[in-house]
Amino acid sequence: MSDEEQQGPPQGMPMPPPGQQPSPEQIQAMQRQIAAEAEKLGISVPEYIQRLKQQAMAQHQAQLRAQQEQQGQQQQPIQPGPPKPEAIAVANWLKSQELKPRTVIHDEKRKEMFRVKRAIRALLSPAYQKARTKNPLLPEVNDRASAENTFKLLPLSLLALRVSKVDPATAHEGHNHAKPKRVKGQWTVVIEQHQEANDDCYYIWLFEGSQWKQKLYAVGALIGILAVVLFPLWPLFMRQGVWYLSMGMLGLIGLFFAMAIVRLILFIITMFVTPPGLWLYPNLFEDVGFFDSFRPVWAWQETPEDVKNRKRARKEKKAAKAAARAAAAANGGKAGKKKGGVISPPPEAEPQQESHEQAVDEAPEPTGAETAPASQGEVTQRPQRATVEEADSDED
Repeated sequence: MSDEEQQGPPQGMPMPPPGQQPSPEQIQAMQRQIAAEAEKLGISVPEYIQRLKQQAMAQHQAQLRAQQEQQGQQQQPIQPGPPKPEAIAVANWLKSQELKPRTVIHDEKRKEMFRVKRAIRALLSPAYQKARTKNPLLPEVNDRASAENTFKLLPLSLLALRVSKVDPATAHEGHNHAKPKRVKGQWTVVIEQHQEANDDCYYIWLFEGSQWKQKLYAVGALIGILAVVLFPLWPLFMRQGVWYLSMGMLGLIGLFFAMAIVRLILFIITMFVTPPGLWLYPNLFEDVGFFDSFRPVWAWQETPEDVKNRKRARKEKKAAKAAARAAAAANGGKAGKKKGGVISPPPEAEPQQESHEQAVDEAPEPTGAETAPASQGEVTQRPQRATVEEADSDED
């Protein structure tokens, strides 16, 4: 096609404003212009109009192809799909391993959180290779890269997602309800937009595993409700047993309230007599287990200096452990020898034992129910140390 054929509509052709019909003078001027252009090309007017239509159609198709190419070049985000059987198999196996999970709060619900490095370490362990012989759905893992790819099956199937710690106050911005009570050592987390598999990343389990326990609990609850409804039909000895049991529970509740009142009165008295005050069962209202609520028997009220000392001791303990591990790695690298193509493992037992002994030496003295030697009936005051500690941070 020549240059004259490629050119568009004639330049200088009078065109009406958009949305208005052309006047008869404008129509005559356009007809004269089209006839002049057709005569210049040596073709008839209908052939020239047909050629203009073909050129407009070709330009429109070229624009559509360019738009499609631009859309194809744009990066499409990975959309999580339904859980794959391989991802469910990996999740079931990892949940059976000791990943040292900790309980966190996400969306006002308790979830189990773990670190990625422990999951990668478990996937690279011989136990995983042994499990693959029994479960063919588990993907093959040979190195770090394959372990990360296997772990990424969890976020792709929405079985576990990466989270980060946030302030509980900021996590509920825009909500009308009251701010939740902060629990010591318990994080409030939110899901991150970018799902990565670095060693220091934290993930929470959204996969709950088999639901047979929940179904069993539901059946038990239904049976319990029916039993309560049919209480008038129970035999006389069973109804008497329930009455005695309810009286015993009522007595235990009354004893609990009496103990709480007594410990508060004792603390108020000792706060003025021997500051900073003495608590009976300091963990009674803490978020701990039943038996841990009654240990230790007593403790002094925690002061800001005690908090600083405890944090300083914890940092020193972590620094000592890190130094011991570094020394063990350095000594192990020098002592490692090749025997038949196999490198003997470094001796790590002695440095770990030394760090353990050092941690024991640095541990604070117990402040429980131990009795201190008193002379001539005098009461000796214990050092002001707290016994209610926050949950320890994750250790390697």
